[in-house]
Amino acid sequence: MSPALLLDVGNTNIKAGLADETALLESFSLPTDNAATSDSLGLTLTAAVRQAGAEPKDIAAVIVSSVAPPLNPLLAAAAERYFGCEAAFVPGDIPVPLENRYARPHEVGADRLATSYAAVRLYDAPSLVVVDFGTATTFDCVRGNAFLGGLICPGLLTSLRALSRDTAKLPHIALEAPKDGLSIGRSTSECINQGFLYGFADMTEGVCARLAAHLGDKTRIVATGGFAKALSPLCPSFDDIRPDLLLEGLRLLGAGRAAA
Repeated sequence: MSPALLLDVGNTNIKAGLADETALLESFSLPTDNAATSDSLGLTLTAAVRQAGAEPKDIAAVIVSSVAPPLNPLLAAAAERYFGCEAAFVPGDIPVPLENRYARPHEVGADRLATSYAAVRLYDAPSLVVVDFGTATTFDCVRGNAFLGGLICPGLLTSLRALSRDTAKLPHIALEAPKDGLSIGRSTSECINQGFLYGFADMTEGVCARLAAHLGDKTRIVATGGFAKALSPLCPSFDDIRPDLLLEGLRLLGAGRAAA
């Protein structure tokens, strides 16, 4: 069965994956380059596809979720030249079958819709909160088949970078949860590491508790994104951690295209 190439194009990274109709096969992450050309994108993606064990000619579909509009025409050109197929964008080319209750539905990022759809398909729960640790930290709420909206908070890595821009001689920060729990930092790096991890964990726990109370009983909380695993030991409210939830959403949304 020929695989589909899935692309989650964010402001910081492009998360990519290969999938068939039944499962996500491989995933990899590339930096988002605002100076990219269609050829640089195509060459980078073909090299990544080969590294993942597939050949560009075998790609049956290219499914894209993008919050970086300037890259969209470049990705479309790269898909046609290097993979021989048209890129299909979510939700423009592939609608997301959720009732969108945003006041201005077109303002919702494709990534938020795709992760919410994946959560609805993967989890049997009356209400869901999807916490996505990306460039921003988003909390998206779903009840039944309806995307209700959510909250957008600062991103962990984005906040750390902002601090580094305004702080001289900022040391390297591991951003790893300490095995022995909270301690009072005795070095700058330890202070920042503890502050960011516990600060964002408590922000996440507090927001999730308020949203769960608002949505009602049996709300399931699913965490995704780059820092979901790192924060999970400090966030007991998480019912599940799915780092590739958005790619799963793209796989489910584009399942029929690879087989066509």
